[in-house]
Amino acid sequence: MQRLPLLLLVFTLPALAAHKSPEHLFGYQEISHTDLGLFPQWLSVLERHMKEMTPQGQCDTPVFNQCHMKKWLAFLESIRNLPADQQIHRVNDYANQKEYVLDIENYGIEDYWATPKQFLQNSGDCEDFAIIKMLSLKQLGFDTKRMRIVVVQDTNLRIAHAVMSIDSGEDILILDNQVKEVISHKAIFHYVPVYSLNETSWWMHLPN
Repeated sequence: MQRLPLLLLVFTLPALAAHKSPEHLFGYQEISHTDLGLFPQWLSVLERHMKEMTPQGQCDTPVFNQCHMKKWLAFLESIRNLPADQQIHRVNDYANQKEYVLDIENYGIEDYWATPKQFLQNSGDCEDFAIIKMLSLKQLGFDTKRMRIVVVQDTNLRIAHAVMSIDSGEDILILDNQVKEVISHKAIFHYVPVYSLNETSWWMHLPN
């Protein structure tokens, strides 16, 4: 996941009309913003996903379409009545079974944010895992305001990475394609959050 231009942009953005909140993800302070126009890839994912949820296509064609997405939707229905914590773990496991594939191999460009449909067809890289996890939980009825795609710097590997977070009310849980288990953000020490976002807002993260 290569994000250097965007990371530099976020670090240098002015905090005009911003609101500082108490420390949150990974113990960092946050500055919240509502202008998602800075993230066209994310807005494109949400728009394309909405269109792709419209039924179309035949199940007997090898071309991946809405009919083939029924397996994903059927999986979500199969866990809908489980307790919330079990749904979160099952969604994490479901996505993490897919292969990690770089955007350059899938789409011929360095950075591309895929919809769940594209991820299920092609697999994907870290933000694609995070996206399908968030939109899976949204499909199950979880409040998207409690969830975020979080772009971090992995200080062990010295690369940018993306995970999904969800506020459970008692803790902030991290769903990571590099980790089998869903774990508390308090148990992770090698991720430095840079920015996070959901369907309504985005946050810049700052050290205390």
